[in-house]
Amino acid sequence: MTIESKTKVANTNRRQFLKKAGKTAVAAGAASTLAAPAVVIGKEPIRWRFQTYAGGALGQYVTKPAIDMINEASNGEMQIELFYADQLVPTGELFRALQAGTIDAVHSDDDSMAAPVDVRVFGGYFPMATRHALDVPVLFHQYGFDKIWSDAYKKAGGVVWISAAGQDPCNFNTKKSITKLSDLEGLRLYTFPTAGRFLAQFGVIPVSIPYEDAEVAVQTGELDGMAWSGITEDYTVGWADVTDYFLTNNISGAWIGSWFVNEKRWADLPAHLKKLVLACVESGHFYRNQWYFGGEASLRAKGTKLKVQSIPREEWNQVEQAAAKFWAEVAETGEVAAKVVQIFKDYDAVRQSAKGIYTCG
Repeated sequence: MTIESKTKVANTNRRQFLKKAGKTAVAAGAASTLAAPAVVIGKEPIRWRFQTYAGGALGQYVTKPAIDMINEASNGEMQIELFYADQLVPTGELFRALQAGTIDAVHSDDDSMAAPVDVRVFGGYFPMATRHALDVPVLFHQYGFDKIWSDAYKKAGGVVWISAAGQDPCNFNTKKSITKLSDLEGLRLYTFPTAGRFLAQFGVIPVSIPYEDAEVAVQTGELDGMAWSGITEDYTVGWADVTDYFLTNNISGAWIGSWFVNEKRWADLPAHLKKLVLACVESGHFYRNQWYFGGEASLRAKGTKLKVQSIPREEWNQVEQAAAKFWAEVAETGEVAAKVVQIFKDYDAVRQSAKGIYTCG
C-alpha cells in the first residue's frame, strides 16, 4: 500500500472514530441530563402557612429545625412560612383554623388546640401515662396509637394527623418552695387543660392564658408558676428568670404532641413531597428529644437560676394513685378512650416488669 493510500485509510478511520465518539458523547450527555436531579425553574413553589404551639424562643428548637429542613430539601418545590404561638390564631383555635384552611399545617397537642376528637384528653400531658420521651414513639409505632389517632382525625374531617413524638416531662417551676403535697394548695399555675383538671384535686388553680404572656403573669402576680414543662424549657423561654424553684416530681414523663395538615393540602401534595415532609418531621423529633434531654440533665446539675426540690416518694404516691382513678374515669367516656387507657395500662405493666429501666421523681 502506498503512502497516499495509507493516509486515506487513516483519515477515514479517524473520521469514523470521531463520528462515533460524537454520537457516544451526545448519548452520554443525554443520559447524564436524565439522571441529574430535577431543578424547579420558573415554577411557583407550593406554599404553606404553619403555626406551632410554641413561642419564638422555644419554637426555634422544637419546630423550626424540621421546617428549615423541608424548605432546604424540597429543591424549590415547597416553602413553609412558620408562625409561632398565637401569631395567626389563638392556640385554642388551631384545629378549627386548620380544618377551615386558614392555616395549612400545625404542630401542637390535641388538648391545647381543642381538637374535637376522642383522643383529645390524651394529648399534652395525660397524668402518669408516660415516664420518658421515648415512650411516645413506642406507643404510636408498636402499640397502635398511630392508627387510633389517624382514625380519630379522619372521623373529625378536614385534618390529617401525620406524626407524633414525645418531648419534655411536666414538672413544676414556682415562686414558692414545694417540699410536700399540701404546698400545691392554692397555687395559680399555667398548665394544660387536662393536666389542670387533674391537678385541681390537690388545690391547684389552673390558669389559661396565651403562652407568651405566662412570664409577665408571674411577674405581676397573676401566676405563681407553671406546670407546663421540664427544666430545659424553663431556662430557654425565660421562666427560670421569674420563678425560684423547680420540683423534680412530674405528673407526666413526656408531652404527647403531633403534626397535623389540612386534609386538602395534604391530598394535593405530590407523593415525593409527602415523603420528604414526613422524613424531615421525624428528623425534627430526633433533634428535639436530644436537645430537651440534654438540658434536663445538665440544668438540674449545673443550673444556677432554679433551686431543685422534691416531694418524698411515699407522699407523691398519692398522685400516682389519683392518676389511676383518673384513668378509670376517662375510660368510661367512650370506646376509643377505653381502648387508649387499656393500652396505657398494658404498656405500664411492661414497664413495671422491666425493673431498673425507668426512674422518676
